Formats: sequence, C-alpha cells, structure tokens
Amino acid sequence: MTDLFLKAGISGVRGVVGESLTPQIALGFAQAFGTLLGRGSVLVGRDTRPSGPMIEAAVTAGLIGAGCQPVTTGVVPPPSLLILAAASAARGGILITASHNTAPWNALKFIDSGGRFLSPGRIEHLLDVYHQRSFRLADESRLRDPVPRDRPAEPHFARVRAYLDTARIREGRFRVAVDPVNGVGALYARPFLEAELGCEVVSVHDAPDGRFGRDPEPRPDALGDLAEAVRAGGCAVGFGQDPDGDRLTLVDERGEALAEDLTLAIAVAEVLEFHRPGPVVANRSTSKVVDHTAARFRCPVHRCPIGEVHVAEAMATHQAVVGGEQNGGVMVADVHPCRDSFTAMGLVLERLARTGRTLSELRREFPAWAARKERIPVSPAEAPVLLRGLRHAYPEAAVDLSDGVYADFGDRWIHVRKSNTEPILRVTLEAPDPDGAEALWTGLQERLQGIPRPGR
Repeated sequence: MTDLFLKAGISGVRGVVGESLTPQIALGFAQAFGTLLGRGSVLVGRDTRPSGPMIEAAVTAGLIGAGCQPVTTGVVPPPSLLILAAASAARGGILITASHNTAPWNALKFIDSGGRFLSPGRIEHLLDVYHQRSFRLADESRLRDPVPRDRPAEPHFARVRAYLDTARIREGRFRVAVDPVNGVGALYARPFLEAELGCEVVSVHDAPDGRFGRDPEPRPDALGDLAEAVRAGGCAVGFGQDPDGDRLTLVDERGEALAEDLTLAIAVAEVLEFHRPGPVVANRSTSKVVDHTAARFRCPVHRCPIGEVHVAEAMATHQAVVGGEQNGGVMVADVHPCRDSFTAMGLVLERLARTGRTLSELRREFPAWAARKERIPVSPAEAPVLLRGLRHAYPEAAVDLSDGVYADFGDRWIHVRKSNTEPILRVTLEAPDPDGAEALWTGLQERLQGIPRPGR
C-alpha cells in the first residue's frame, strides 16, 4: 500500500502500521504540520499502542526538520494534550492515536494553538502541503532536540477539580470498577478516581501495553469483564473507556451496561441542573434521549455532523454549555470543548452523590428507546454511490443531507453515513420499540440492494 490508502479527514490521518501508515509518511505529515505552524514548540503525545514509540520518533524527526521544538508528553489522554496546548505557549500539537480502531492501526491527529483539533479547512491546507512536499527545512543551527514534559495531565485535572463538586463526590465513598482496555486510562483512570474523587477502584484490562483485552470500542456488548468486576466487587458503577480515554460507557450496579448515549444524557442532566443551564449540541446520530433531557430544563438542542471538531465548532457557535456524541463522548465547555471521559466519570459520580440514587434508578429517568447501530463494509467507490441512492429513498420523512443521509419520521429516525475512520457505512437508528427499529433496518437493507454498485 501507499499513502493513497490512508484515511485523511477531520479525524486526522490514519492507517494500518507498516502498510498504509509508515514512519516515512508520519515524518512527512509532521514536516507539513511544522511548515504550517512555523518555528516554535509543538506538543507530541501518544496512546499505548506498540507502534506508538516508532511513530513518535518519526513525528519528532519531521518537526525538528521543519525547525520546530518537539515537546514530548509520552502516553497522555487527548483532553489532557488539548488543554495543555491551550494553556501553554505551544504552536500546536500532534496526538498519535487511532482511538477505537484495532491495534494494527495508528493515526496522527493535529491540534491548533487554541487546543482544538484542526478544522476541515485547515486539514485540507495540511494535505495540500503534504502532497506538494513543499516543506520548510531548517538549517543545522536551528535543529532542536525533543524536550520531555512532566505531568502533562495536571492542567487538565486541575480544570476538572475546579469544575466538579469533588467534596460531595468524596462523601459518597464510591467503590467503582474501570476498564481502560490496556490503553491510556491504564495510567490515568485509577489515579484520577482515587486521588481526585476519593474512590476505591477495581480495575480490569489495566496494563498500559496497548494489547487490548477486548474490542477497543467500548460498546455495551464488549464490557462483559467490566460487568463481572462490578458485580463481584459490589461497585456502584463501572466505567468502560476506549484506548485513548476520551469516550465512556457505563455499567450499572447490577452489572448491566447502558447504551453509550446515556453517558451523554446523564452528563447533560447534571450540567444543566447543577452547573449552569444553556444550549446543548449533539451530532445527528445521537439518541433523542438527549433532547428529552434538555427539554426537562427548557434548554435547546442543536444538531451537527458527526466528528468531535464539528461538535466543538457548533458549541462555540451556539454558546453551548455541554455537547457530545452518541459514542459516549462528553464535552463540557467550562472544562474544555473536547471529548473527555474523566470529566464524564466525575459528572456521573456527582449525580449519584447528589441524588442518592443508584445508576439503575437514574437510568429509569430516561425514555427507553430501541436503538440499533450497524456497520456495512463498503469500498471507497461504493460509499458515495450508495449515499446518493438513498437521498430520495425516504419521501415520507424529513431528510437532512449535511452528514450522509438522515431521515426523521417524528417518532423514529435513521442515519446512514460514511465513516471518518473505517471503510464502512455507519448506520444508527432509533424507534420507540424493537419492532420499529427492526423495520427501519430491514427497510434500509432492501433499499441498498436496489442501488447499483460500481463494478458489480
């Protein structure tokens, strides 16, 4: 494979290590990014994947070659690196992580000086510089060795401490279980929960070696070991993270995993009721349970395309106090507009402490929608053809085409879009009951079968 097989977009540049993502490609993108930024310090962090140190070495070499000063943080959660970029004099940062992708994958995510991932427009500019190979090359006198940064998560955790009612959480003396899937959270989740929130912690899959002990995406059906740890340990809650620690799925005290959307709904309820009310942002694939929650506090919900950068931009546009995505990504403006499982864990514990209820009791406050998430493998050529074919397939619905095809039938909806990170179409749908959800899924399959595919 060549770099033409890389997936490049708002989620960064990612590929399979040794195939579509090589040290040479990582070096070239780092040179391109350094060329855009100009001279100055650039943060470099990574997750625990075995390929991380190799890619980090290539990235730092590319930055040095462009005349930048790499500042290395080692293994660090994405929100920590984003907040550090915003709080420091760095010109930007590069985060080396493929998030929920399986271990053979890795990726580069690019951060601006304000602590946000690059906008789509700036990503396009970066790709232009990379493909033109018009890199700035520093002379020998301007080459700077990497400088390590100690305690890179401290500015992040300081903001979380200031935001949460940590005294109330500590009074709860919660016993919790956490599954960081041998990722970044294996270094940070237990210390955070113990030192910052006074919890007693039971851990599973907590070796920071990047060799995932389960599916790296923290879907409810992947959290069996965490559920068993909750039951065996008598825990109030279980926290399931993804490999880089920015997404969160919950397991209640009975060992039952909650849908990822409920992580956001519970956080939204806590923010609007006890911190400050205001607008909420959610992407198109997020459950209407978030709309129901915001309506309880008379706050509007604004929808946007999928992607953390899109949610962050919409939060700024609408001056939202909280936002997030259907995958367990919670974004709180007063901490930082980025997905942050650590803030999310704190908000869940804060709500348990304030209400005195169990998580299973809190769960019953929210409507029980029947949701379904499916993945349809497609080639790069098939995806746009299938999406175009679906544009007029739902005449009885209100259709939005800003992010794939979103059809809203009032009491149910379906969203089909091309993945930003994998060669698939992602399907998310929701209905009042399982039969309704099944009917939506069956209907979609029938419509897709009627669309001619390239090469078939």
